[in-house]
Amino acid sequence: MSDVRLARRFVVYAGVGAIGTVTQYAILIALVHSGSTSPAIGSMIGATIGAIVNYGLNRRITFRSSSNPLSTAPKFAIVALLGVLANGVCMKFFATGLELNYLLAQLVTTALVLGLTYLFNSVWTFKD
Repeated sequence: MSDVRLARRFVVYAGVGAIGTVTQYAILIALVHSGSTSPAIGSMIGATIGAIVNYGLNRRITFRSSSNPLSTAPKFAIVALLGVLANGVCMKFFATGLELNYLLAQLVTTALVLGLTYLFNSVWTFKD
């Protein structure tokens, strides 16, 4: 795959991911402001729900996969779980360890996890 095509696919992945990210942030903000949970846990809950939203969109739009969903969905779930765990670790580090504002910590975390999940979904979940 050419560099231009890879770059375009990453942009589409990020754009599609924005829908799940908006879901994640809304849940994060609601949980933290209500006092229901810490930023790290709220972020992980939001990321889990965001990943569910993103599976169908990535399968159809980003990777245009014709693979059987029974083969791609479990792989996507594993990558999403890895992303949720990485999200939680990063949020704990940035928000608690470095004492960054939880929304700033989430922005940095989102960028890191976006790159990680794109890589794994490209080379494993929806491999051409």
